[in-house]
Amino acid sequence: MRLWTGLGNPGAKYAMNRHNIGFMALDRIAEDHGFSPWKARFSALVAEGRLGGEKLLLLKPQTFMNLSGQAVGEAARYHKLTPADVTVFHDELDLAPGKCRLKQGGGHAGHNGLRSIIGHIGDDFARVRLGIGHPGRKELVAGYVLHDFAKADGDWLEDLMRGISEGAGALAQGEGAKFLNAVANRTAPARNSGTQGAAPGKAPGTATAVAQKAPQKTPQKTPDKTPLPSPESPPPPAPQTAEAADTRSTLQKLVDRFR
Repeated sequence: MRLWTGLGNPGAKYAMNRHNIGFMALDRIAEDHGFSPWKARFSALVAEGRLGGEKLLLLKPQTFMNLSGQAVGEAARYHKLTPADVTVFHDELDLAPGKCRLKQGGGHAGHNGLRSIIGHIGDDFARVRLGIGHPGRKELVAGYVLHDFAKADGDWLEDLMRGISEGAGALAQGEGAKFLNAVANRTAPARNSGTQGAAPGKAPGTATAVAQKAPQKTPQKTPDKTPLPSPESPPPPAPQTAEAADTRSTLQKLVDRFR
């Protein structure tokens, strides 16, 4: 058996906090892969199932973040698991939003949930580090992690959760590279999309996406041989039509239309 723990705080008040992204990951895995219903045990909520031929116990501590190790320790001792059998999904300030990394062992880097787990079972457990970004200043961290994700985060968060779920079988079999590839297949388009401020999760970049649609939106009087705009070259001058007074290029008109 393997024990996968998601970190977060219990209750509806905290459900969509950045600090609860570990809970969100386990909820998605349990839902997508037909795990048993959540039930109270080990000072936590637990669900059981199988992935990649491995038996898994998903665990969401209900002791609040700072005491997460209590639940993990109880479950590990009961099932006679070693730290190497434990994987913890947690929020990571030092990664950009939507990024995912794997790590085996190490310290807690100020994360109180990890600190508590280390105190109960030692530090030789695996971590799935889920990027939420950093607010910029240390004194803003507490309020930042205990605040809900913004609506603008919805696209990349969904991509991340989907990628984690799709790669969960590989992770259960110890194939970390395959797991990360599954996540990247969902999240890479979001990280590479357009310029800063573009809607997350929309691929490809803004200029390319608009250029692909340009032939359908070109005014009827545009000469047939007018070259299409591309991200590498400036758009052609606007055709001389009844709308000649509008000095915007076709590309700019389309950009404005989709704003």
